[in-house]
Amino acid sequence: MSSLTAVLYGALVVYLGGWFMGYWMGNFALLLFVLSAVTFAFWLAEKLYFKPARVAAAARLEQMDRDRRAELHKLGIEKVDGDLAEARQRVLEQPWWLDWTAGLFPVIVAVFLLRSFLFEPFKIPSGSMIPTLLIGDLILVSKYHYGIRLPVINTKIVENNAVERGDVMVFRYPVDPRVDYIKRVAGLPGDEVAYLNKRLTINGQEVPTTALPDFYDEESMRYLQQFSERLGAVEHRILVDRDRPGFIPAVANFPHRDACTFSVEGVVCKVPPGHYFMLGDNRDNSQDSRYWGFVPDANIVGKAFFVWMNFGNLRRIGAFN
Repeated sequence: MSSLTAVLYGALVVYLGGWFMGYWMGNFALLLFVLSAVTFAFWLAEKLYFKPARVAAAARLEQMDRDRRAELHKLGIEKVDGDLAEARQRVLEQPWWLDWTAGLFPVIVAVFLLRSFLFEPFKIPSGSMIPTLLIGDLILVSKYHYGIRLPVINTKIVENNAVERGDVMVFRYPVDPRVDYIKRVAGLPGDEVAYLNKRLTINGQEVPTTALPDFYDEESMRYLQQFSERLGAVEHRILVDRDRPGFIPAVANFPHRDACTFSVEGVVCKVPPGHYFMLGDNRDNSQDSRYWGFVPDANIVGKAFFVWMNFGNLRRIGAFN
């Protein structure tokens, strides 16, 4: 069993190493599920077989010591050397390969359940959601806000809150579901969403905006136009680059592509049933539904709601819209 454990840990190191080096795409949810299953098997074997075997061996050792002392007593020998307590402790001691498998099961399964059904941490890797979320923000995502889904297969089993315009949502990228994206919900099923000349319109009604002081983007070292936008019940800030054109270049084919009309002014889309139209708050620096289409309900991961850490700026910690 020690050899099997060493092989399993070796495979884990290879998998994580290849993931870190970029040789393949990892799936953390699947990894936690597999680790939970493997450590549970060792934990069950420990409870049902290995620990009872050690307890029985310790009992035999104690019986042998009693028999030995009884025989020596018959011979008139009262003082007997030997530390039975230390020997018993060594017999009962859990071997390293059980300590690193069965011993880790409660921790791994707790992390798996917490991450699958309650909250999942994410790191913001790009500037598509500036100024709401900055590169390096570590955020929490509510996994149950839109309903409870089975881990790994992401099948919804319990309904909860409906998706609303203005929500900041994490979802599986429709082009490559192994990758998680974060954007803001602009269009619900059945909505007609128009983004023309850098103005957002929902069902024929222009989304209200208020001009704010320009925002200095440290990455590009440029000032961008900043607005306060009210999308649904949520008021948030957006950025617009006055120097970039409004049209959407080189749009690839995607499911329900015929529901969108592209022009030099921008794009107009009719959101299909069971899908959502997503936009980044950094409107001219965001690959979103304007480029790759709609997000199906099955791809939803959860609602982002809290920055729990930014090591470069502790003032970032807190809730956001």
